[in-house]
Amino acid sequence: MYMKIDVNTNIEINSLADLPKFKLLMESLKMKINKSKLARDMGVDRRTIDKYLRGYVPKTIRNRTSKIDEYYEVIALLLSEESNQKFYYKRVLWQYLKDNHGLVCGQSTFRRYILSKPEFQSYFESEKRKSSVTEVIRFETPPAEQAQLDWKENIRYITKDGEILYVNVCVLLLAHSRFRTFNLSISKSQSILLSFLTESFEAFGGVPKTILTDNMKTVMDEPRTEYQRGKVNEKFFQFSKDMGFEVKPCIAGRPRTKAKVEAPMKILDEIHAYQGKFDYEELHQYVQKLCDRINNSYHQGTGKIPILALKNERNLLSPLPHERIRDSYKIHHILVKVNPSNMVSFKSNQYSVPSGYIGKTVGLQVYDNHIFVYYNTDLIVQHPIRQSKINYKPEHYVNTLARGLPPSTNIEELARKNLEAINEVYKNE
Repeated sequence: MYMKIDVNTNIEINSLADLPKFKLLMESLKMKINKSKLARDMGVDRRTIDKYLRGYVPKTIRNRTSKIDEYYEVIALLLSEESNQKFYYKRVLWQYLKDNHGLVCGQSTFRRYILSKPEFQSYFESEKRKSSVTEVIRFETPPAEQAQLDWKENIRYITKDGEILYVNVCVLLLAHSRFRTFNLSISKSQSILLSFLTESFEAFGGVPKTILTDNMKTVMDEPRTEYQRGKVNEKFFQFSKDMGFEVKPCIAGRPRTKAKVEAPMKILDEIHAYQGKFDYEELHQYVQKLCDRINNSYHQGTGKIPILALKNERNLLSPLPHERIRDSYKIHHILVKVNPSNMVSFKSNQYSVPSGYIGKTVGLQVYDNHIFVYYNTDLIVQHPIRQSKINYKPEHYVNTLARGLPPSTNIEELARKNLEAINEVYKNE
């Protein structure tokens, strides 16, 4: 603003910093300063005017470097379009840098740092990462009353070998203590679900009174709606009776009923931070490590640490059924080596695998009265469980036999005769 002192004197006051010069001028002219008018014109308190007139100089703001700046290039690379890794939340990026690059700072400090860097903040503001907020009514359940079941489905994952997998994570969460279990799998079959639940009950140290679930096909033959009760399928109903819990399906289309297990599912988005870093077995180990970390961390909703809260809840859970019953539902994963006959052994009987696996270690899973043989994540063969000592698939025998014979040999006929002889020898053993 301009102030006219006399007909020949004008002075421009642009800021409070100009007031000391104005004071000198007024003193030289032996004129009195109207501090109240200055305060009104400049929109500040009269005491502030007085302070600046007496020569107050504000401290200059020092440009301080952040200790997170040393991670700038790492962050830029992780958030670049060239990276396969995905970070849907700042919390996930912060955790990744802590676990893999030695970052030492609080989550709130890290959030402020990202916010101060427009090139990083824009990554988290893209439309695909925005989520709508819906109203959720909070409720709590008594200890041992309820567990909530859900799947994080069809997570696209690229292994470190470049293989594309679609994996699923099953989650069972005790509603009171918030203690949870995770299980990574390729399949979502009922046998895998029952095995996971059985092992989860063992991890809990007992069985909750009810399990709240959606209308997944492995549980429900007919969905529960506002107008019908739904129908639990026979095998899962028998499982619930054997284990001692009641099945409580949600009304279809109301996922918020399972808010305790639905809301934390975004934690599993941390898997995307490790795209291209693990093979399947390493990814399985990481998911279990993630589960352990959550169970040992402070839960903001309850104000407790789940693994400690479980100790109190465990005493109120229903006892586990007999070990024989539990084992009948478990899928046992066995690692075996393919022998020189291109076969694997299970309970003293041998089963063939495709050619090319001699000397390699494969995994066996046994359920639904079948043996499933995996190499890494690939299902290479499936056999019904038999009492025979030797169990060949004809195509396996043909391929193995062909490797040691001249091309002119009638391989199929020779294989047929040999298999008949083998079956005759071993049929009574």
